[in-house]
Amino acid sequence: MTQIHPTAIIDPKAELDSSVSVGAYSIIGANVQIGANTDIGPHVVIDGHTTIGESNRIFQFASLGAIPQDKKYRGEPTRLIIGNHNTIREFTTFNTGTVTGIGETRIGDDNWIMAYVHLAHDCVVGNHTVFANNASLAGHVVIGDYVILGGFSLVHQFCQIGDYAMTAFAAGVHKDVPPYVMAAGYRAEPAGLNTEGLRRHQFTSEQIVNIKRLYKILYRQGLGYADARARIIAEADSAPELQVFKEFFAQSTRGIIR
Repeated sequence: MTQIHPTAIIDPKAELDSSVSVGAYSIIGANVQIGANTDIGPHVVIDGHTTIGESNRIFQFASLGAIPQDKKYRGEPTRLIIGNHNTIREFTTFNTGTVTGIGETRIGDDNWIMAYVHLAHDCVVGNHTVFANNASLAGHVVIGDYVILGGFSLVHQFCQIGDYAMTAFAAGVHKDVPPYVMAAGYRAEPAGLNTEGLRRHQFTSEQIVNIKRLYKILYRQGLGYADARARIIAEADSAPELQVFKEFFAQSTRGIIR
């Protein structure tokens, strides 16, 4: 049986699995769908065309599915889609998409989203990420799998951060961050590879050596961006752990941090 606190306000049109729990004073709108075993804390607002998967834990004072902070928005039925097994902490704000973007904001599975994180319209977040307190994404940002954003990191609109990359505390990401790279600084610059993260995720010494080789092509051989990009794409098929570079560069539109 659905566990709904008597002070919660659930629109009759909302679709909640029978195992969902909803805390005191939470508000859930008409176009919301919530999957099995998801726990909604007190004072949470979930609005808009929002779909939330299974076994998520959403803490108090989160605001999910509000309209985008975009002056061009005119009430179109854009969406917020959240996957499974995510932890979403206090005072987080996730907005729906826009028709000038992809029409939806998407969060994958097994993400750990800490307090005060903001995800703007049309963002796409992969799986197994960690967003530390006060990290913020502007619109149209793409975050790969296993990315870690340090506290107070800010990501400019249309930027992409590749798989297993990491940003330092208060990093200002104004261009794309390639896979496996650490980014640091007010105007983020490359600060080496996320080597410790790779080891934690069971990358072998040989795989890390292969990744370091491509890092050197990008940042240590004095090549221009176009030449470095072409060389990396040519070498990306030589090992499975390098293939993510091909997808990254195929989608990169802002150039990379240098």
